[in-house]
Amino acid sequence: MLRIGLLGAGRIGRVHAQAIAAHSQSQLCAVSDAISDAAESLATEQGATARDSMEIIADPSIDAVLIATPTDTHSDLIEAATLAGKAVLCEKPVDLSLERALACQAVAAETGRPVMVGFNRRFDPSFSALKSAADQGEIGAPELLSITSFDPAPPPVSYIKVSGGLFRDMMIHDFDMANYLMGQLPAQISAFGTSIVDPEIGRAGDVDTAVVTMTYASGQIAVIKNSRRAVYGYDQRIEMLGSGGLLQAHNILENAVVKSTADGITGAKPTYFFLERYMPAYRAEWDAFVQAVQSGSSMPVTLEDGVAALAMAEAANRSAQSGQPVAMADVLKPVAK
Repeated sequence: MLRIGLLGAGRIGRVHAQAIAAHSQSQLCAVSDAISDAAESLATEQGATARDSMEIIADPSIDAVLIATPTDTHSDLIEAATLAGKAVLCEKPVDLSLERALACQAVAAETGRPVMVGFNRRFDPSFSALKSAADQGEIGAPELLSITSFDPAPPPVSYIKVSGGLFRDMMIHDFDMANYLMGQLPAQISAFGTSIVDPEIGRAGDVDTAVVTMTYASGQIAVIKNSRRAVYGYDQRIEMLGSGGLLQAHNILENAVVKSTADGITGAKPTYFFLERYMPAYRAEWDAFVQAVQSGSSMPVTLEDGVAALAMAEAANRSAQSGQPVAMADVLKPVAK
């Protein structure tokens, strides 16, 4: 039984608390949050205790910590937890700064403690089945990948201002998914973004609608489309074209009923947001973390994976600002020393 400390009791912290509590091999023992009432409330619900983050990290009876705090605290907490001998699962992204994330990666590597980054979509049943089919060569050699990720509505501008921007906060999931499916980093990234959903997002220095095109050394292409507004629900689709066929992962719908009449054919909308769409993936992600810690095997999503996705977000930001393609080698070279 792994004894777990949860750092962060906000919306995503609560999602993780449910996964921890539901697992037969983990026990949520302590919860922390900058808002003490939030920590107290969640701890009471789960039969845990509310404590300070550093107290949890220093407690030798805690085996692992799950970091679900604001992004600008992630690297510091990963370093502190691994130096204290803890296994770590940290929500994405690793940091707002690529250079800081690389420094964190170096510290964690020296400790030898396992760190997993929370790219939960790798554990979605449909996406993992698509990955398996591609790896088994069912459509030949992959040639063109398309990832669609549209939110139903934009978040508050107050969140936009601290999120790190669409490429680091939202599209970073899709960057990781592209790496997961293609098995390699792209050679070059071209990004285009605009703020047409909410002008306030633009005034806050971010975009709400974006397209990124990635090209690979082998000539393959991947395209990611993001929008902060899809009025019909949470649109999450993947399409991979290969030399011998096509793989598609469609949306998860509110129900499977299709009505066919003389007026036309209609069906249900996609599930509304990530809580409904990806809860099975969060549970599978936690199970994978527990299994890796208990067996001593490699983490299925590593800190290196998190840094790679952050580097792609950095390249996309540079490209969107300059209007020019950005080589991944140019992004990684100055910070790789």
